[in-house]
Amino acid sequence: MSQYAHPEVVVDTEWLENHLHDPNLRIVEVDTSPELYKNAHIPGAVFWHIFTDILLPDLSINLDAIAFANLMSRSGITKDTTVIAYGSYPGTGGWIFWLLKLFGHNHVKVLNGGYQKWKSENRPLSPELSTFSSVPYEAQTPDPQLRVLHTEVQASMNRKNTILLDVRTPQEYSGEWFFNQPPKKNERAGHIPGAVNIEHILTLNEDGTFKSLPELKSLYESQDITSDQEIFPYCAIGGRSGYIWFVLKYLLGYPQVRNYDGSWNQWSRLSNV
Repeated sequence: MSQYAHPEVVVDTEWLENHLHDPNLRIVEVDTSPELYKNAHIPGAVFWHIFTDILLPDLSINLDAIAFANLMSRSGITKDTTVIAYGSYPGTGGWIFWLLKLFGHNHVKVLNGGYQKWKSENRPLSPELSTFSSVPYEAQTPDPQLRVLHTEVQASMNRKNTILLDVRTPQEYSGEWFFNQPPKKNERAGHIPGAVNIEHILTLNEDGTFKSLPELKSLYESQDITSDQEIFPYCAIGGRSGYIWFVLKYLLGYPQVRNYDGSWNQWSRLSNV
């Protein structure tokens, strides 16, 4: 992993097993239900529900600093706690990395291979999730350097050195799907004009680990996406694009990357585009 631009933020399964009892480490399971893990959680994990803890009812990411601070507080996370997240989606760790950085939490790492690799290696699992006493936590307002608003996305569409990167599936990009199914009568499917489609999952090996630095560079450079450009990744609701923000910025070292977290969920509902 030393090949990546910022290897210090990536840990392997052996490292995590050796640090399971570190009092300054908090493991977070992020998904739509803890039942997905059939009583097989990484030991010490607390649970964050995607739809009630991270997203608002309209499926946009909750950017309220007080709500985020309350989530961290109830999870027993202080400003000095190192956080590692996982979920059934292999990019969960990178998405939550972006989210924590957005609110100014600096101690966060990504588990290479995530839950998929952890379980395949028969590493320890627990039948129960953990709970911790609440601790004081103060979050900063969202860092504008980590996200881009739809107005700037719209203004960038004719900007030569800016790339709109659609990281969704080809079916979503083509308009065959809206999220994970064919669009209903009031749903607009398709993509932002001029966007390049490179599906997020192409950055991972079959075991859920990150592809090598040369493979990642080839993936993006083959589509003329290079480190001298400004890149705005987007997806459906900002999660997969948050993961790709992590890949581009922390694995490849691209300096100018901001997540369009409003993504297609917002863009498809704008009346002026």
